[in-house]
Amino acid sequence: MNQDLKKKVEELIPNLAKVRRDLHKHPESGWTEFRTASMAIKKMKELGYTITMGEDAVCREAMMGVPSADALRAHMERAIAQGADPELVAKMEGGMTGFWADMDFGGEGPFLAVRFDMDCNDVTECADADHRPNVEGFASVNKGAMHACGHDGHVAIGLALAEVVAAMRDQFKGKIRFIFQPAEEGVRGAMPMEKAGAVVGVDEIFGMHIGFQANNIGKVICGTKNFLATTKADITFTGVPAHAGNAPEEGKNALLSAATALLNMHAIPRSGKGDTRITVGKLNGGEGRNVIPPKAVLVLETRGITSALDEYMFGEVRRIAKAAADMWGCGYSIDIKGGTKSGESDLEVAKVVAEEARDMGCFKEVIEEQNFGASEDYSHFMSTVQAAGGKGTYVQVGSTLRAGHHNSHFDFDEQTLANALELMSRCVYRTLAK
Repeated sequence: MNQDLKKKVEELIPNLAKVRRDLHKHPESGWTEFRTASMAIKKMKELGYTITMGEDAVCREAMMGVPSADALRAHMERAIAQGADPELVAKMEGGMTGFWADMDFGGEGPFLAVRFDMDCNDVTECADADHRPNVEGFASVNKGAMHACGHDGHVAIGLALAEVVAAMRDQFKGKIRFIFQPAEEGVRGAMPMEKAGAVVGVDEIFGMHIGFQANNIGKVICGTKNFLATTKADITFTGVPAHAGNAPEEGKNALLSAATALLNMHAIPRSGKGDTRITVGKLNGGEGRNVIPPKAVLVLETRGITSALDEYMFGEVRRIAKAAADMWGCGYSIDIKGGTKSGESDLEVAKVVAEEARDMGCFKEVIEEQNFGASEDYSHFMSTVQAAGGKGTYVQVGSTLRAGHHNSHFDFDEQTLANALELMSRCVYRTLAK
């Protein structure tokens, strides 16, 4: 390991937990990461990075699942009250909290991107007396919001990595871009940033996540494959209310449309070309026992091992929704809430990560590649880079977890922060060193 690199990483390790804990205490969900982004932008500017933010970094037309204007305004006010820069927050109006930060080292060299997600979960953190964030005073102060997936750690790692790179800029060639992404939960944030140009010209891209399948501190998965493409949607069926006893024939039953659609969606023939999924996770409808239901909503998702297979599944969803609405004389509308492409890490890049991980000595189990079998919209960035001739990988850095991801008791071993910072620093150095 380069000694300058080693020295800088060791210098930054003590501050990692402090940054992570501040972020954990002030979690913000998708498209409302005003404080998080403001803090990160200020730090990146101090380090000498060129910032692209607001409408330049997030395509408004491609945004999905955005909170209401009133909700966004309330989150902006809360962020400012909790220390966000008002001028920076104003530039993120409309929920455009994503940004990227560039540093050009000059000379002939690759254009490397690294991506870190910022959003939290809509989870209420547990109040148990032995929950470490409660014991040590960094539990969430924002009602109904919690970093229950480790994204607080990701931002802390990203900012520290940026400081390592800035300190060693004279030893690098080419260019680096740090992508700080909002709204990963619900797979909503990557596509609007990609549409704004986040990965145009990128030769190689790295993404990482704490935990997941790397479920203990001594494990690392250097390449993740078989990301499932997915589409998230709400389908609203609209009927006509009527008195259920006196004049039921005057009504159009939206709940029956939704129920018919639900059952038939789960009967969609599976493809012989690969794995597919559909889940209708929620059905809301009706106004009372003696009223023909005028409205019903299905909350659902499809998935596929390839983007084409997900498109097949969602195409069938559209067909069934129309047929179910027609059958009961109702109208319908489909609101896309999120989605992402399928993805495969490049084994060539994963092998480089594995070499560095083995050299570190702290990882007892180094896995070059592993199937994911779930969705993460980093795959949208990676697939876009690969389609243009570039390469990429997604690294899962091991951590011993108090509880699983998205659980109100979630917490991770903070030694993971140091391990991830060193590993990512080594990988950046390996890619960009003169």
